[in-house]
Amino acid sequence: MATNQVSSPATARDILSGLRAIMASPSNAQAKLNKVVETIGEAVSSEVCSIYLLREGVLELFATLGLNQEAVHVTKLAFGEGLTGYIAKNAETLNLDEAASHPDFQYRPETGEEKFHSFAGVPIIRNRQAVGVLCAQHIDPRKYSNEEIEAFETAAMVLAELIANAGLIDEHSLDEPIVRDDSANRLNGLQLVKGKARGHAVFHQPRVKIEHTVAEDVEAERHRVYSAFDKMREQIDQMASLAEFGAGGEHEEVLQTYKMFAYDEGWSRRINESIDSGLTAEAAIERVQQHTRMRMRQIDDPLLAERMHDLEDLANRLLRIVSGQMGTAASMGIKKDTILIARNLGPAELLEYDRRRLKGVVLEEGSLTAHVTIIARAMGIPMLGQVKNIRQIVRDDDLLLLNVDEKAVFVRPTAPTQQAFDTQFELSAKKRAVYAELRDKEPYTKDGQRITININAGLRDDVSLLNLTGADGVGLFRTEFQFLVAATMPTRDAQQRFYRDVLEHAGDKPIIFRTVDIGGDKPLPYFKASEVKEENPAMGWRATRVGLERDGLMKVQARALVEAAAGKKLNVMFPLIAEPWEFDEAKAIFDKQIEYQKSKGKQLPIAVRFGAMLEVPALAECLDMLAGRLDFISIGTNDLTQFLFAADRSNPKLAERFDWLSPAILRFLKRVSEKADELGIEFSVCGEMGGRPLDALALLSLGIEKLSITPASVGSIKAMVRSTDLGEAKKFMEKSLLNPNRDIRGELSKWAEIQKIDLE
Repeated sequence: MATNQVSSPATARDILSGLRAIMASPSNAQAKLNKVVETIGEAVSSEVCSIYLLREGVLELFATLGLNQEAVHVTKLAFGEGLTGYIAKNAETLNLDEAASHPDFQYRPETGEEKFHSFAGVPIIRNRQAVGVLCAQHIDPRKYSNEEIEAFETAAMVLAELIANAGLIDEHSLDEPIVRDDSANRLNGLQLVKGKARGHAVFHQPRVKIEHTVAEDVEAERHRVYSAFDKMREQIDQMASLAEFGAGGEHEEVLQTYKMFAYDEGWSRRINESIDSGLTAEAAIERVQQHTRMRMRQIDDPLLAERMHDLEDLANRLLRIVSGQMGTAASMGIKKDTILIARNLGPAELLEYDRRRLKGVVLEEGSLTAHVTIIARAMGIPMLGQVKNIRQIVRDDDLLLLNVDEKAVFVRPTAPTQQAFDTQFELSAKKRAVYAELRDKEPYTKDGQRITININAGLRDDVSLLNLTGADGVGLFRTEFQFLVAATMPTRDAQQRFYRDVLEHAGDKPIIFRTVDIGGDKPLPYFKASEVKEENPAMGWRATRVGLERDGLMKVQARALVEAAAGKKLNVMFPLIAEPWEFDEAKAIFDKQIEYQKSKGKQLPIAVRFGAMLEVPALAECLDMLAGRLDFISIGTNDLTQFLFAADRSNPKLAERFDWLSPAILRFLKRVSEKADELGIEFSVCGEMGGRPLDALALLSLGIEKLSITPASVGSIKAMVRSTDLGEAKKFMEKSLLNPNRDIRGELSKWAEIQKIDLE
C-alpha cells in the first residue's frame, strides 16, 4: 500500500490548525481525543493513530483510529511494558519498520493490531514527565519519515496542554515513583553541610510553565524569539567579559563553549521551524529541547553530555526571557517547607530565602570551600552538593528527604523510606529537645571544672542564637560574610553600623571579631587580591597577608570596629598569622585608629584585646616572642590540619584521610596549649573539631577549656561536658599519648562508653 509522506512544516501546521479547532470546540474531553486521533492519522496518512494516557500508575488506551474500539479504556500497560511502556518510561521516540523486531514488543490481541507492521510513538510530556504516548501504526513495514516524526512530536506538545486543561493528567500517578526499587530513588552527592530535612522541591530558577502551545500569530512569536535571543546573547557576552575572571584558565574555554551554543544558528533555526509549524515561542523552545534530550539519551559520551548540560542551561535562560519570568523562587516567595534545587548558588542568593521555610539545599555543583557553603553552614541549612542531573530527575513540588549525614537525597520516597527517615528525624528532634533543656545550665564537668562554650557566627541574626543556645559568647565572628554577600566593597559607615548592631544584640556577652579573611579561596568579584594564579589558594595571598599589603582595607575595618565598640569591650583576632611581625603590623593599624579617635575626642572602647588565629604551625614556635602583646590565640583546626599533614581539605580524596585524633594533632595541641598557659596567653579552639562530642572530649582531655563551635553543636557538647570527669579524661589521654597506637579515636570511644559519657 502506497503512503504519502508529509512535508514539514506544512503538515505540522495543518495538524496544529486542526488541533486548535478541536481544543476550542465545546465537546467533552473524550470526544476531543477521538477527533484528535482522526485528525493526526489523516494528516500523515497513517492507518492507526492512538493515544495512551497515564492513569493510576498505568498507561491506558484512551482513544484510537484503526484499532478495535472495544479496547479503549480496556488495554492498559505498565511503565516499561511493551513498546508504548518503553516510550513512556524512557521519554524516547521509537520509529520501527517492523514492531515485532524490538525486544520490548508485546502483542495485545484485544486491539486487533496483528496486521500492522510499522510502528512510531512519541511521549506526551508535561513538566518533563511522560504523561502519555501518541503512537501510529501501518500495515506496510516502513519507517515514518523524519518530517512525520517531527509532526508527531509537535502534536504531542499540544496534546499535553489539551489533556492537562481537561483534567486528564493523573497527578497522583505523577507523584508516585515509576520505579519501586528504593535505591533507584536515592541520589548521592558530596556532604557540604550536615543535617536532615524534609521538604518539597522548589527550583531556584523556576521552570517556565508553558500554558499555551498553539500560536495565534506566527510572526509575533518569531519576533519574541528574536528579541529573546538578542537579550540572552547580550547577557552571555557580559558574563564572558567580566574582569573578575582574569585572563587564561579553564573558565575561558567553558565560557567560549557557552557562547558558541548561544550563537548557534542551527539551534535558532530549529526553534524558528517549530514556530513555523504553529507553536508559540515557549513551546517551540521546549519542543527543540525535548528532541535534543531524546537524542542525548542515546549518546554515551560524558564530554558531550556536559556540553548538552550547557545547552539545557541556555534553553532555560531563553525560556525565562521570552516568557518574562526572570525572577528566582526567592523573589516569588516560598509557601511551604522547601528543599531548594539549583545548579549552583551565590551567597547573597541563598540569604534572600525565608529561613523559616527553607529546610535544605541540593546543588548539581557546589564545593566545600564555596561561599554559599560557608553561608549555609552559618545558617544551619543542610546542603548536599555534586548531585548529578538533579534538575532533570526532580520535578516541581516533589517530596524530598534530605539526609546529608548519609550524603543522600531521596526523591519521591516510598512509604518505607519515609517511615525510616521519620524515625531518624524524630530521634534527632528528641535529642534537640534534651539539648534545649540544657540551655540555662552551665557546662560544668562532673568534677567541677567550668568549660567555656562559645559559638561561631558571621551573620547579624546568628547573634540571637546566644540566648537560644545558652552559649557564653561568640568566639569567632567571621567579618568577611558582609563582604561576600555585597555587590561592592562595604563602606566604613556600613561596616560600623553592622558591627554596632552585632555588639548590641550580644548584650554583655563577649564577641571576638576576626578581621576579614578574603583572597585565596574566598575571592571577591570586586576586589582582586592577587595578580598571580594560585595553585593552592588556601596557602596563598589571603587574610592578614592581603590586609597588610592593601592596608586601606584593614584601616577602614579597624576604624569601623573601634567606632562601633565605643563604650564597650572590643576583641580583635587576626587570621593566618605565621610570624610575630605580621601580628605587630596588624595591631599597629588598630593602634593608630585608636589614637586618631582619641585625638578627635571620640569615645573609645573601654578595653581592646588582640589575638591571633593559630592555623599556620610556624606561629606555635614564636609564641614567646609575642608574650605581653598577644592576649589570646585560637586554633583553627581545619586549616591547621591541612597544613600539618600537607593535605588539601577541599580534595575529596584527602578530606577524610587524616584524623583529628591522630597523635600528631593531639601532641601538637597539647604542647601549644601548655606553652600558652605558661606565657599567660588565653587559648581556645574555634574549628570544627570542637563541635564533635568525641573530638571535643579529646580537646578537654588535653587541658583545653575554651571551645567555639557551630550553634547547632552547643547542646551535644554541653551534654558531653556535664557527663565527663575531666580529671579521669586527662589521665586517659596522657597515657594514650605516651605510647599511642593508630586508632586513638577507637580507644577514646570505648573508654567514653565505659565511663558513660554522653556522646550522642
